[in-house]
Amino acid sequence: YVCSTWGNNHFKTFDGDIYQFPGICEYNFVSDCREAYKEFSVHIQRALNSDGHPEIQYILIKLKDITVYLKPNLVVVDGRIVKTPYYTSGVFIESNDIYTKIYAKLGMILMWNQEDALMVELDNKFNNYTCGLCGDYNGIPIYNEFIDGDASYNSITYGNLQKISKPNAKCEDPDETQALPSCDGHRDECQRLLTSTAFADCRLRLNLEMYIQACMQDKCACIGNNDSFCLCSTISEYSRQCSHAGGRPGEWRTQNFC
Repeated sequence: YVCSTWGNNHFKTFDGDIYQFPGICEYNFVSDCREAYKEFSVHIQRALNSDGHPEIQYILIKLKDITVYLKPNLVVVDGRIVKTPYYTSGVFIESNDIYTKIYAKLGMILMWNQEDALMVELDNKFNNYTCGLCGDYNGIPIYNEFIDGDASYNSITYGNLQKISKPNAKCEDPDETQALPSCDGHRDECQRLLTSTAFADCRLRLNLEMYIQACMQDKCACIGNNDSFCLCSTISEYSRQCSHAGGRPGEWRTQNFC
């Protein structure tokens, strides 16, 4: 079971909800939230890069008593910069120019493309025990994340609840009243891209509609055709998730696309 975030502030919870949350504070991405001993936590902070695109600036990971801090091309373990591949009790870290990957014996695999996309896979022994932007991992979409008892949250409210309070942090919460634009005009194009022959092996493995919706949001948000960031990042995510589910995506990038 995988939780991921990518591109234009998209998130996919363990339970399969896809939502957008454009926060630029430090947030609990996923943590073990049992009252007593917590086995792990993963915090992330995004910021806009020079092109105005959201990228993950750093990831802060606690695995039992080990603290790992990741930035692009930098791995810090318990305050010391380390060379990868690196192994310490129950934690293996490898990285190259394209991604950083952490395997933790407690039941977690984390993979970051050092830019916009982060994927965390968790052992199902953590069912019902997690909290954060990835949700509670109870196998039921919407419930406990966006509907809790009689209250219902929109994705911005839900995201803001996951903020890590830091006394000196200077970051604004995104506005909860801001409505997302309707992007229905982009459905045909997004459907065409995601059902191209390159993805024939992915159709039955993933919930296509969710990625179409994310793609439509991207087309609204990224104005102008010269900015391929939004579109390419959602299609890359679809391709990654397809491979992860055992599919074999074909070559979808072309000379003029992504």
